[in-house]
Amino acid sequence: MIDLHTHTLLSDGELLPMELARRAKVKGYTILGISDHVDMTTIENVAASILKIQKYAELHEGITVIPGCELTHCPARQIGELTALARKLGFAYVVVHGETIAEPVEKGTNAAAIEAGVDILAHPGLITEKEVEDARNRGILLEISARKGHSLTNGHVARVARSLGARLVLNTDSHSPSDLITDEEGMRIVQGAGLTVGDFAEMQKNARALVRKITG
Repeated sequence: MIDLHTHTLLSDGELLPMELARRAKVKGYTILGISDHVDMTTIENVAASILKIQKYAELHEGITVIPGCELTHCPARQIGELTALARKLGFAYVVVHGETIAEPVEKGTNAAAIEAGVDILAHPGLITEKEVEDARNRGILLEISARKGHSLTNGHVARVARSLGARLVLNTDSHSPSDLITDEEGMRIVQGAGLTVGDFAEMQKNARALVRKITG
């Protein structure tokens, strides 16, 4: 399993980064992306902590841990600036907390994230065809979410993305150990969104391609 959207005690998750890595390895993960929530007030502090994972995560053999961040409930007009700052600080990849229907995300967040050229637009809710086309053209991955609430629009995201040729990725948005999933569970979630086991494999391939890009 490759999962590029998880959280630790550095934001609102339950586990320390190294414990999350260990539990993910035991669950069958080969690549774990830790993308704690940040905004303008916390981004530098989170960077100072999570970037250390690159030095120590190798202690858990058999799993690669990558430090990212998730810009969350940020004013849409700040997303471009924050994306640039995140890259400057050294985060390997940038996720934006998209316009899920489960939370009061500011309208315009999806479009701002795509314009900023982030790596993953998480749980983008009732994303428009124009936004999907723009994401496709910029190579931004659109997330199919395993998380309750955010997953309510998986079917819409899957349908529009497939019809317009945008690339998808499956992530868990894990906050606790019970949120981590196996490959088999991931396949079922993807099928529940109206896709196929083959699409699950394609999403994992998309995630692996992003990892190759950001790790060189």
